[in-house]
Amino acid sequence: MSTSEPMAPDTIVLIHGLWMTPRSWEGWIGRYEERGFKVLAPSWPGMEAEVEALNANPAPIAKLDIRRIVDHYERIIRGLDSKPIIIGHSFGGTFVQLLLGRGFGAAGVGVASATVKGVPDLPLSTIRATLPVLRNPFNRGKAVPLSPKQFHYAFANTLDRPASDEVYRRYHVPAAATVLFEGALANLRRHPSTEVDFGKDDRAPMLFIAFENDHVIPPSATRHNAKKYGGSRALTAYTEFPGRPHFPAAPGWEEVADAALAWALDPSPESAERRSPAAG
Repeated sequence: MSTSEPMAPDTIVLIHGLWMTPRSWEGWIGRYEERGFKVLAPSWPGMEAEVEALNANPAPIAKLDIRRIVDHYERIIRGLDSKPIIIGHSFGGTFVQLLLGRGFGAAGVGVASATVKGVPDLPLSTIRATLPVLRNPFNRGKAVPLSPKQFHYAFANTLDRPASDEVYRRYHVPAAATVLFEGALANLRRHPSTEVDFGKDDRAPMLFIAFENDHVIPPSATRHNAKKYGGSRALTAYTEFPGRPHFPAAPGWEEVADAALAWALDPSPESAERRSPAAG
């Protein structure tokens, strides 16, 4: 009988968030590929076009909802030869939680992850950052952009305005408003699309990464999301990076990318303890 240990994951799946496309992962993709990993960064379904095309015609974004997006990533992961590491930013982090709950992935990392049903946090900065969508209930079924000023507050508040505007021009696309409404109103519904089993014992290890200066998903929300999994025997860890905004490719992103991968390859509570989920 073979006593060899299971092979470490060799594939990484990256999932982008709202107002972004896979282009937001371009640095992470290159860095992981240089390490010898196969890296997949699929767009949300219908968002395969480049940023410039989606800004010119955001119609493919408008009708997206959470279930369609998560099912899309499930089909991609089912087609792989082995379980991948799944890393998601913002709403991509919500999708990581849902996919791990469905039994997929060798490990999952939520980078500034949006929350799921059962996490009631709605900080003032989150309300302000998402108000361009949520202030109008008729935005459902639409693709809603941010202005450069709104983007600076939400994604790039630690950068000066000219640098933020450069990021905006290269990466920003309108958001699928229905996705944001589903997430924001999840706690008002019995079985929303963001419902997970916090007590599931046989899911893959999961790491939550928070950013100190994140206006969209402040660290308090991330800590509370991580704490919700406290009743499970599956490993859940939390770490926080100081001085960072919500944008995943803000200067210094390399440290975050390396930490996410290192933990996913060797998950343990100790390897992530910059701060404990019990704090705050």
